[in-house]
Amino acid sequence: MNKIQAEMAGTIFQVLVSEGEKVEEGQVVIVLESMKMEIPVESNVSGEIETIHVAEGDFVNEGDVLVTLR
Repeated sequence: MNKIQAEMAGTIFQVLVSEGEKVEEGQVVIVLESMKMEIPVESNVSGEIETIHVAEGDFVNEGDVLVTLR
């Protein structure tokens, strides 16, 4: 199981995937907003979205798990 983690603290601006969806390595899965900038969060591997741990508007800290892949 692979995890996609927040690289910085911020607010979840957009969740671009849904559970069960197949994603490719490098695909943007979440857009994080921090200091009025939109930061794309990419999948580090190809796989299928198992669980989305956040929702739009949630605040996350650096290192928080955003998505798990199988």
